[in-house]
Amino acid sequence: MTQEQINNALKILKQGGIIVYPTDTIWGIGCDATNAEAVQRIYELKQRAETKSMICLVSDFKMLHQHIEEVPEVAYDILKYANKPTTVIYDRPRRVAENVIACDNTLAIRVVRDKFCNTLIKKFKKPIVSTSANISGEPSALRFEEISEDILKGVDYVVNLHREKKSSKASSIIKLSGDGMVKVIRK
Repeated sequence: MTQEQINNALKILKQGGIIVYPTDTIWGIGCDATNAEAVQRIYELKQRAETKSMICLVSDFKMLHQHIEEVPEVAYDILKYANKPTTVIYDRPRRVAENVIACDNTLAIRVVRDKFCNTLIKKFKKPIVSTSANISGEPSALRFEEISEDILKGVDYVVNLHREKKSSKASSIIKLSGDGMVKVIRK
């Protein structure tokens, strides 16, 4: 069943569509992070201000390097020793849609270890957007049943996996600046 869900989600992502899917943290809305029109659809669906940036997921360090001009050495230590999913905000992203990049020219990226997400991204060969499956300002969906009908009706595909699972919470977020500064945004 997992392979079928990966294939279905891949088809939608390749067509520029948006999906609801279980991530390594909470339920997310995703799309091709290099497709500005798909990213715009997520902003509209979430009723989210475009000044609020979104997270991208990559499958491994190789993909991370393809989308960040220079990955600081400290990022490897942070990710190696992190005991829970950790998103890092990097300077100078590249090869992604302009509207997924924050106004300060940064991008939040998480290297996912979750088997479903990792396989999906590896097969897609591009990063995917990951933003909480909720209307902006509402609580994040920790369970599938907490996702609003408006969100479910507004996407092109809903992954049928892990619907009974309760997520603990969103990822930690750490900002790394080119000058060596490390700042914890969310624990």
